[in-house]
Amino acid sequence: MNIIIPMAGMGKRMRPHTLTTPKPLIPIAGKPIVQRIVEDIIATCSEKIEHIAFVIGPNFGKEVAAHLLAVANTLGAKGHICVQEEPKGTAHAILCAEQILDGNTFIAFADTLFNATFSIDTQKDAIIWTQKIEDPSNFGVVKLSEGNKIEAFVEKPQEFVSDLAIIGVYYFKDGANLKKELQRLIDNDIQQKGEYQITDAMEHMLQNGLNFYTDQVSEWLDCGNKDATVYTNQRILSIKYENESSIDPSATIKNSTIIHPCYIGANVCIENSVIGPHVSLEKGASINQSIISNSIIQEKANIESANLSNSLIGKECKLKGKTESFSIGDYSTQES
Repeated sequence: MNIIIPMAGMGKRMRPHTLTTPKPLIPIAGKPIVQRIVEDIIATCSEKIEHIAFVIGPNFGKEVAAHLLAVANTLGAKGHICVQEEPKGTAHAILCAEQILDGNTFIAFADTLFNATFSIDTQKDAIIWTQKIEDPSNFGVVKLSEGNKIEAFVEKPQEFVSDLAIIGVYYFKDGANLKKELQRLIDNDIQQKGEYQITDAMEHMLQNGLNFYTDQVSEWLDCGNKDATVYTNQRILSIKYENESSIDPSATIKNSTIIHPCYIGANVCIENSVIGPHVSLEKGASINQSIISNSIIQEKANIESANLSNSLIGKECKLKGKTESFSIGDYSTQES
């Protein structure tokens, strides 16, 4: 099995955080979003993962590439860095990883996490994962026949045809055939609003006899903006730890209360504070005389005399005397 993770987007809705850190590397409960995605995929698969390709933008830098290769290596796979020089759509992004488009292929776009207990049926031609939503008019959806077999893909339906939204997670039994279909779009300049889309390739494959099936995730967790990312952190902490917390042995906690579930990373220092529930403190963060709930505090941030909730605080930020919801990018200072 090979895995392709397209993650070249700029993450504009997550600014200022994505001005210094690509969105898929923002931590959720102690691990970057992209690492959690890959781990979730591997948990569903009984086959060995041979290759993992990360499709990144041209400005991500060597440090990001090295980090991603290390993630693949940690998970026992060979990592590949593929650069999408221009944002030309989902089909183009996947085709950037054509070197591993062969055999069983799993694709997941790195702006969403999912909670699921499914296993991949590698005998099926293709599987598209979906989530039931109340308003499907802003999503691509699938229309089903019997046995969860897909009979049509419909993009942003204005009249109801289905409430099963495509979440950007796909399995293809024959990666080489998918590569051929994606290349067909490029060669024939088949675009939608100036971009090459995977749904056009899948529609052509469906018309030519490929059997597509759907499976549903139990929860679809978005990381598209600050509020959604903080909520996703809340859900991951609840799922992974429930009535306990993950506290690194090197953390220092003095005269403080931890309300589960929380993640407290290496060399975190907490004094005279109340932390939790649903707080992630990344390595080296320092908290003093503060109350923090439902928030992500990134590496080496320093929080003093603050009362925070629903907040995302960037790396090496300094925050003092604040009482509200905050979204502060890396290396910023806020004092009162």
